[in-house]
Formats: sequence, C-alpha cells, structure tokens
Amino acid sequence: MGDLLGVAVLGAGHMGADHIRRLDKVVSGARVAAVADPDTDRAGRAVAGIDGASVHSEVEAALDAPGVRAVLIASPGEAHEEALLAAFARGLPVLCEKPMVPGSAGALRVVEAEARLGRRLAQIGFMRRYDAEYRRLKAVLDEGRLGRVLMLHCVHRNVSSPPGFSSAMLIESSVAHEIDAARWLLGQELTAVTVVRPRPSGRAPEGLLDPQFVLFETGGGALVDVEVFVNCGFGYQVRCEAVGETGSARIGEGHGMVLTSAGAAREEVAQDYLVRFADAYDREVQSWVDATRRGRVTGPSAWDGYAASAVAEAGVRAQESGGRVTVELAPRPALYA
Repeated sequence: MGDLLGVAVLGAGHMGADHIRRLDKVVSGARVAAVADPDTDRAGRAVAGIDGASVHSEVEAALDAPGVRAVLIASPGEAHEEALLAAFARGLPVLCEKPMVPGSAGALRVVEAEARLGRRLAQIGFMRRYDAEYRRLKAVLDEGRLGRVLMLHCVHRNVSSPPGFSSAMLIESSVAHEIDAARWLLGQELTAVTVVRPRPSGRAPEGLLDPQFVLFETGGGALVDVEVFVNCGFGYQVRCEAVGETGSARIGEGHGMVLTSAGAAREEVAQDYLVRFADAYDREVQSWVDATRRGRVTGPSAWDGYAASAVAEAGVRAQESGGRVTVELAPRPALYA
C-alpha cells in the first residue's frame, strides 16, 4: 500500500461515507488511511472492511495518522476553516467539499493563509466542473459557437429539504453550485444579486421560503437566473441553458431510464445528487488523486471557494432585504492570477 496515496477523510456522514466508498472501490491510486468524525461508531461503519484505515474523533489525530499524505474534507461547512488551516500547517494537499467556508471572512482567511504559503494546496469540491454535460457546455462557450453569451437560465430542484434547512441555505448550500458554475462557464465574476420569491410551496416546512428565484449580474454584462426549489417532491433536477447572440445550448435533460409498459412511457428522475452527479464525483476525485500524486494541485481553487462564499453572502442579504445587493470581493492574490 506504500505506492497508494493515503487519504484522511474528515466526516463520515452522507457525503463523507460516499467518498470513503469511492476511494476504496472506484478511484485508483489512493486508499483510505484515516477517518475522523465525532461519531466514531459512524466512522467505524464507514470504513468497515477497509484494511489499514484508522478511526479518530479529532481532526488533528487523523491528519497525523500513519500513512496520511492528503486530506479530503467532507465535514459540515462550519468545520472547514479549522481543518483547512490544520492541513496547510502540515503541508497536506486537500480536496474540500463546498462550501469551502460558509462566511466570506473565514473563506478569505483561508485564501490569505494559502497565499502566505506561496503554493496551492487546496482544491474545492465544485464537482459540476467535472460533469460531462457541463464540460461540453463549457467547450461550446469557449469556442464561441453561441457568440457572446447573454444569459444563463438555471434550475436546481431537490425532492425535499433535510431537517434544519433554512431559507438562507437555499443560497448558501444549493445555489452555491450555480454560483461557481456560472463563474466558470462565463469566465466572469458575479457582481450583484437580487432574490425574489413566489408564495411558498405547501410542501415546504413551516418558515422555509421555498422556492426562490435568484438573479445574478456579471462583470461582463450577462444575466444568470436560478430557480431553486428544494421541496419539489418529484426528483432531483439540475438544468442550465446558455443563450448567446447566435444560438443557445441546454443541458440537464433526460438522465433517467425510460420505462414503457401498459400503454404508457415513464422516465425515471434521479432522487439524489449522488446519483445525478455520480460520474462527476468519480472524475473529480480521480483527477485530484492523480494530480496530488504528481505533486500538483488543479481544479477549483481556494479563491473560487472564497468568491462563491462572498456571492452567496450577498445573496442572503438580498434575500433578507428584498433589494439588489452588490458583491464586494477582496483583491485577488497573485497566487490565483
């Protein structure tokens, strides 16, 4: 196992357990060396049958475990800043699930800490950049086949929201993916945000303002709109249409099997993001492992994580005020030029 990249996975919940499975069963060139979770019983279940994987309740113990050469952070967002800084202090490369850090101030501290190191260690888990459809759309836009892009129309729907999901989390957690995807697809920063809401759905838990309609402006004059609806009841759907001066391109249509029987046809709709983006997660983690073994860091940067947090923060202010809120970004360090 000495030739394999030993990875410490922080967090053994829904996302962490899936990454543990991925590192053990799907990805080549890596192994799970350690897992940290306050619930050590849960962590133990996640690594059951994996030889050499140690279980810890504390992040530092997992980072210092024998054989650990890299870190995958899949713990709740509030724990990310401390874990990232601990990894930086040890010189360990990191794949950190989004949000990198929920608030822009903490995210900026991570950026500044990495900039002081003078080299990148962190890749942020915006996995849509690794999805086959999103990559094809990016290629179409970069080739200029639609002319200048004027608008992006986005849809983000979930079957239901988890317990404790707040109105702000519709932007901080869900729309965060569209924030990064829009920045990446267009190559432009998002400069202002407005949030408007219809009457809440009867399926939404009491007090949750769901759905919402989020409108972003970009530095290049494009508009990005996002319908986010986290209690739609029927499935997990992510769609994006780019509209340019000479054409349009749409992704996110028809990922399920079509079942035909008894005189009718029915298309299955994915019920979970881990199903819809399974290939993207696999490709993302494999790319991270391959780059890390070569001593490189690629993919979305800590600056991308900071920008997403800053835009989401402005979005929550717009949600609360009902007005248009501009996005203020700190100067970009030369490391991320």
